[in-house]
Amino acid sequence: MEEKESFSDTIKTIIYAILIAVIIRSFCFEPFKIPSGSMYPNLYVGDFLFVSKYTYGYSKHSFPFSLPLFSGRIWADEPKVGDVVVFKYPQDNRTDFIKRIIGKPGDKIKLENGHLFINGEELPREEKENFVIRNNFGYAERFHQYDETLPNGVRHNILEVSDEESEDNFEEVTVPENSYFVMGDNRDRSDDSRIHVGFVPFENLVGKARVLFFSYDPEEGSWLKPWTWGKKIRWRRLFNKIS
Repeated sequence: MEEKESFSDTIKTIIYAILIAVIIRSFCFEPFKIPSGSMYPNLYVGDFLFVSKYTYGYSKHSFPFSLPLFSGRIWADEPKVGDVVVFKYPQDNRTDFIKRIIGKPGDKIKLENGHLFINGEELPREEKENFVIRNNFGYAERFHQYDETLPNGVRHNILEVSDEESEDNFEEVTVPENSYFVMGDNRDRSDDSRIHVGFVPFENLVGKARVLFFSYDPEEGSWLKPWTWGKKIRWRRLFNKIS
């Protein structure tokens, strides 16, 4: 009898733990791993971060598997230009993407030779030291790095291979209602609203990227060799706030 009660208690504990995890993931915070280099120099491949789910309210994409419990967004709070957000790729409503919000509904966005214009005003940018990224073949790629200032005063670093790449010219568009224009900070290495992503519906936003909780360099060391972990883990990036 005692064994049966013990087994029953164990099952209940497991169920409660799963429910608590689902509630936290759906309503509070969700972990996310950076899979590509589109957000360099601010987010690296191998970064792990927490996304706050409550910041913009909740949609079906707030829940595991995007369960269609309701349409639209409840307790909605609009994102700000400059926010780094995780969203569901509008073309399949399933794949997670992470980019920076550049334009809100009604904004006019265009690029001329790599220079970003919002509502007819060119954004100021100040060149900084070059940024070096090691590519998949192990070779170093050198990028121009700029400190760009958005209309609301948010400053962030961006990268450019040059101002003559394929996506450095983009005819002016107006962001439609309930949608946002997003871009990667690594401007010439990002699939964003200029290319396949298009405008991102408000409903597709999962949450705001808040803080890094872990980071490792995929090219350094090996998890099978504990003595290399000191070099593999990017200690200086741990618990950095995302801006």
